[in-house]
Amino acid sequence: MLGKKKRLLITIVVIVAVFLGASVAYDTLTEMRDPDIDLMHAAADGMTEDERDDASEDAGIDASDAPDATPTAEPRTDPKALDFSMSDGDGNSVNLLDFEGKPVVLNFWASWCPPCKDEMPDFEKAYQELGEEVQFVMLNLTDGVRETREIGEQYIRDNGFTFPVYFDTNQEGSLTYAIRSIPTTLFIDKDGYIVTGVQGAINEAYLRRGIDLIKP
Repeated sequence: MLGKKKRLLITIVVIVAVFLGASVAYDTLTEMRDPDIDLMHAAADGMTEDERDDASEDAGIDASDAPDATPTAEPRTDPKALDFSMSDGDGNSVNLLDFEGKPVVLNFWASWCPPCKDEMPDFEKAYQELGEEVQFVMLNLTDGVRETREIGEQYIRDNGFTFPVYFDTNQEGSLTYAIRSIPTTLFIDKDGYIVTGVQGAINEAYLRRGIDLIKP
């Protein structure tokens, strides 16, 4: 009898633990998909100490080097975008920093991802209106198994999208930015600073808000 009570007590404890674990996991996933989340520091977390120092030096003027009578510029706290290579639609190698000098919308996506597909029409609409002012980098996470270049290209053709599509065939982009879930979108200004970002699908209003933050 005592053994049965002990087993029942252990079972109850296990059930409670599982419930609490599921609750925490749900809260975490909900938070990750909240389009209000700011990923400004995502790239900085992946930097080495030397890279962070270099980015800080690029961000502002060292007070010790400035003339006494000249106010120093406020140093920027936004992280610098980290470079990586990708492949364009013609198979040419392209680097993210090749676009420096123009605001960049960097979106990580795959054709098997329903939330990615949900936001694509809004990206297409924004590209049609702002493609001359803003560089759209729609980066397909091409792992060669679940997502191949051919699958990604077919999806784009089938839906008539015209925004620039690039392919992360060596996973450099996803590894550089430690992409854990998609879609993820980063908004990078013309000087190469990540102004803000969103993990999870966004609607047109959020997309335009991000673009407004990086437009000159």
